[in-house]
Amino acid sequence: MPYKQLLPTTVIGSHAMPGWFWTAMEAEKRGEYGPTDIREVYDDAVRLAILDQKEAGLDTITDGEMRRWYFVQNFYGRMEGLIERPVLRQTGLYAYDSVPRYNIEDRVRIPAGLGIVEEFQFLKANAGEGQRIKACCPGPLTLTMHIQIRDGDPYKDRVELGWEFAEVINQELKALEAEGCTEVQLDEPSFGIIPGKLEDWVALLNRALDGVSVRKNLHICFGNLGSRPRGKRRYDWMFPALLDMNVDCLSMEFANREMIEHDIYSRFEGQFDFMAGVVDIKSFWQEPPEEVADRIRQVLQHCPPERLSISPDCGFFQLPRWLCCLKLQNLVAGTRIVRAELEGK
Repeated sequence: MPYKQLLPTTVIGSHAMPGWFWTAMEAEKRGEYGPTDIREVYDDAVRLAILDQKEAGLDTITDGEMRRWYFVQNFYGRMEGLIERPVLRQTGLYAYDSVPRYNIEDRVRIPAGLGIVEEFQFLKANAGEGQRIKACCPGPLTLTMHIQIRDGDPYKDRVELGWEFAEVINQELKALEAEGCTEVQLDEPSFGIIPGKLEDWVALLNRALDGVSVRKNLHICFGNLGSRPRGKRRYDWMFPALLDMNVDCLSMEFANREMIEHDIYSRFEGQFDFMAGVVDIKSFWQEPPEEVADRIRQVLQHCPPERLSISPDCGFFQLPRWLCCLKLQNLVAGTRIVRAELEGK
């Protein structure tokens, strides 16, 4: 599905949180904010994320995922049937073994949904006339990431639990479509992190997307907690299994890997559009527009321009806002350099 615009720019999902927002969340934890205060704080954070993205000149924006916490942690608070386990390690550096984990007490239920429809409604109301927007949702495998499957649980394995989440996500995506959403993105860093058969993970994804007719993106990265990856940082082993996915666009990270595998589009067999990550969100290096442009040119050696969109490697949650905004501005400026070259200007 070639793009109507040449080299459209977008983000993966999360925006950097401003300093005052961190302060407000700490005050909320201490019980110093009432419901009205809390709503105002989160609404203002989303409005600021929208403003930053628009001022940077991005073509498609998100709500910055400002109502979420560490990518997926907030979703477990919406679930019934889980018991939180003690954190494995509570001292020292916050890392992958420091996050909350869960056991299953009963079949998992999410009676009020994932809340992504409400996020989209606010984004739609505040993005402005004519601004392209998209909704982002973790994939079914990734939602299982912090849940331990034990003998005697209601689910025999992670795949069966993933099917439960795929059904919930499918309902959420169809509700988004009914609200006027024209583009959704599922995020599955777990494809390269959780042991198992990639064919099973692809089947879960396809169930989540079954009957969803809007534009469908899939983002696969290698994890980003504390700006650290967790999975094997290669994509080549995922083919040809990924070719069975029912998606329109495949999003991958390259900048943090010094553009290794920038020729991966040749493995797509023309099935997907390509969203290439050309700005490193795990680094404080402020890549100038010309460096961004050079990375785009490398990708264009193997991908037709009409099939390519431009993004950062992943979300900006782990960076300070000033750096996030600068990287977004340089992403757009670098893309405009290459766009002008392609248009002969």
